Amino acid sequence: SQPCWREYLTTRIEQNMVVNCTCPISECRAQPTAAFICSIVSSEEIIAKYEKALLRGYVECCSNLTWCTNPQGCDQILLKDGLGYGAACSKCSWISCFNCNFPEAHYPASCSHMSHMTCAKCNHGFCWRCLKPWKPTHKDYYNCSAMVSKAAWQEKRFQDYNERCTFHHHAREFAVCLRNKVASISEMPKIRTLAFVLDACKVLEQARKVLAYSCVYSYYNQDTESVDIVEQQTESLELHTNAL
Repeated sequence: SQPCWREYLTTRIEQNMVVNCTCPISECRAQPTAAFICSIVSSEEIIAKYEKALLRGYVECCSNLTWCTNPQGCDQILLKDGLGYGAACSKCSWISCFNCNFPEAHYPASCSHMSHMTCAKCNHGFCWRCLKPWKPTHKDYYNCSAMVSKAAWQEKRFQDYNERCTFHHHAREFAVCLRNKVASISEMPKIRTLAFVLDACKVLEQARKVLAYSCVYSYYNQDTESVDIVEQQTESLELHTNAL
């Protein structure tokens, strides 16, 4: 009867089990069509849930489609289109990674780098070669001749890169908060000052993200010459970012 079907379909929709559901008669494998479901279920709220379930199922079945991974929440569907780490979401401007489960693009770190990444509180100030305070005796990470155990060296090296990465993520959050505060000012003065601040915050946010993932890249990179170049570029970017 229609009331039985309505109760059955409503339950399946509310339990997110409506996609590929079949007739409740055990011997029957027929699947109710969308037109049939809409003719049986009268609640607009339940129908809306059903349509969302259909959309989710469609996106999950299409290898070239994915949801925006913004952790703050975004319901935009993105087209991968063969891109490695995607483009900015047209709705929230978040840049997702399409090749791994990490929630955002992480250039220059690779996807394999991100699968091993963790964070800790920032306390950047030690040499991971000799374990002594960084200032004032050290110029860079490759001029220390002290010999320590390999385990201690690796532990301090990981700690240092980890803390630097975390620092840049915190600094990035500050840039985002500042941009939101400026953007929320109700009476925007007719000058370009605040517009510049908004643009500057966006640049800060992007620069801090690149600096954070540069730490990941440098930590896992085994090519000393390549790491030296990246560290030099990172130091230059960090100086300009701090100045901004």
